[in-house]
Amino acid sequence: MSENNDADRQAQRHRAKMEKRKAVQDAEVASKTIEKGLLIVNTGPGKGKSTAAFGLAMRMLGHGRKVGVVQFIKGAWSTGERGALERFGDLIEWYTMGEGFTWETQDKARDIEAAEKAWEKARALMADPEIALVILDEMNIALRYDYLPLADVVAALKDRRDDLHVVVTGRNAKPELIEAADLVTEMTLVKHHFAAGVKAQEGIEF
Repeated sequence: MSENNDADRQAQRHRAKMEKRKAVQDAEVASKTIEKGLLIVNTGPGKGKSTAAFGLAMRMLGHGRKVGVVQFIKGAWSTGERGALERFGDLIEWYTMGEGFTWETQDKARDIEAAEKAWEKARALMADPEIALVILDEMNIALRYDYLPLADVVAALKDRRDDLHVVVTGRNAKPELIEAADLVTEMTLVKHHFAAGVKAQEGIEF
C-alpha cells in the first residue's frame, strides 16, 4: 500500500512540476508577437549545413509555399535532395550555378564569374513575391574567397522584403553576415566517417 502511495505522490509532484513549467513556457510563447522573414545562417566545420536548409525547404513546401534554391559552389552533379524537391513542380525553383569547388576549377576568374551569375539569380529569386524561402547554398564559401562583394551582399540581404526567409549555408561565415542574421547555427565536428576512409555515399552525402 505504501508503494502505491509513494507512486501517487511522485505522480502528483511530477504533474505539479510540469504544470508550472507549462505555464512558464506558455507565457514565453505568448510574449513573442513579431512575425518577419528571417535571415538564417548555417555554418561551422560539421556536416549538415545544407541538409538542414533543405529540411527547412521541405517544411515550407509542405505548407504549399514556394522555395528557390541557388547553389554557389557545387557542380551540376545529381543529388537526392534536388531530385526529391523537384517533385514539387512549380513550387520549387532550383539553380546549380557553381563550377565545382575551388580546388577543382583552379581558375579564380571563372569562379568569380560563376559566383556573380549565381548572385544575380539569387537576387531575382529574392525579388519574386511568390517565393517564401530562398536557400543560398554554399554562398559562405564564395564570400570567404572574395568572389562577391561582402558589403553589397549583406546590404541586399538586409534590404530584402519583410516576409522573405533566406538561408545561407557554408563554412566560415563572415562576421558581418553573422551580425546581420536573425538565426545562426554552427555545426560542430565531433566525428566524421570520412576520416575512417568511408567515401561519399548516395543518400548521405548526395
